[in-house]
Amino acid sequence: MIKQLNVKIQKNILLIVVVMFWFSQYVYMPYQTPYLISIGVTTSFVGVVVGAYGLSQMLLRMPVGIMADLRGRHKLFIIIGVSSSGLASLFRIFIPNGTGFLLGSLFSGLASAMWISFMVLYSNYFKKDEMQKSMGTIIAANNMGILIGFVLGSLFYDKFGINFLCVLSLVTALPSTILAFFIKDPPADFEPLPVRQLITVYKDKRVIGFSLLALIQQGILMSTAMSFTNQVAEKLGASGFQIGISSIVYISAAVISSYFSASKMAVKQGAKLWIPLVLACIFIYCIVVPNVDAIVYIYLAQILIAMSTGILFSFCTSEAMKNVEKSKKSTAMGYFQAIYAVGMTVIPIFTGMIAGSYNIGAAYYFMAAISAVGFLCSVYFYKFKIRI
Repeated sequence: MIKQLNVKIQKNILLIVVVMFWFSQYVYMPYQTPYLISIGVTTSFVGVVVGAYGLSQMLLRMPVGIMADLRGRHKLFIIIGVSSSGLASLFRIFIPNGTGFLLGSLFSGLASAMWISFMVLYSNYFKKDEMQKSMGTIIAANNMGILIGFVLGSLFYDKFGINFLCVLSLVTALPSTILAFFIKDPPADFEPLPVRQLITVYKDKRVIGFSLLALIQQGILMSTAMSFTNQVAEKLGASGFQIGISSIVYISAAVISSYFSASKMAVKQGAKLWIPLVLACIFIYCIVVPNVDAIVYIYLAQILIAMSTGILFSFCTSEAMKNVEKSKKSTAMGYFQAIYAVGMTVIPIFTGMIAGSYNIGAAYYFMAAISAVGFLCSVYFYKFKIRI
């Protein structure tokens, strides 16, 4: 009984840290692109700023995953993550231009690279057959932090500006770092493996396949709801408050869909239904957004992309980790996250280049084509029940 109570307390502490961590990471995010455009930063460089967030993760997640499995501990990596989110905001506060935001994105990426340890540690509190439940719950906490950030951002941006939002990010990172010291690593129930055995998971076709689908989802998400969709809204005449409402609609739907993905009904219907369905929703989103003529339609479209965060991403994660041994879980998670970080880096950069050379519509059609490829691959996989 006491052991169960301690596990519950640790779960709650970790979820609180998760909420505060993602608040710190995203409170300013909806306004980053409009702000940089407003001070004269080019569209292509904005794409580089957004992509830099994924670059740090792409480079760091694999070594972080290996180190976590070698140590059998996650607390240190979580502390590094929450403190780095505050450091990232310091750059944005004291260097409020393209260079400062680029540096901030790199350190935000460093912080998010530690997300491996948040997810693996939380999943360790659950039984093996509860993987989807654990992933749905922690991703819901992730989205809840972003939701609170978006709500406060919409209230304060027009009056106080993006610098104030970065201050909120920093102020939240400080107590969350302190709280992270109270996290306790449970005793490892496996012997750490040598690196050469850990990296055999890199050949796992299941991990690779679902990582590539997550790459599509995360890359398009960073290029749209977290970036250029806000520019589309601004061109329609949206105020900072309206852009905030758009982001709140997105993340509210993401929170709801995250909790839904952890429900018995969603688990029963399974990834076979939800992964192709949500990829189809992303395709529709990318076609609709550049063609709307009123901000209200942006609000409605945000629900479609939100399903990718709450449902598609959690199912891709649980499907990728489904057959991974516990002793290799952090290494596999690092590999999974490094692969989708490629999408977070490359797709926003290409989106910015296409938007700069042609127009924003062409950039969204490019992403629609990518989502269509993902849809076809997922249908093929589940239709023919490929054993990977």
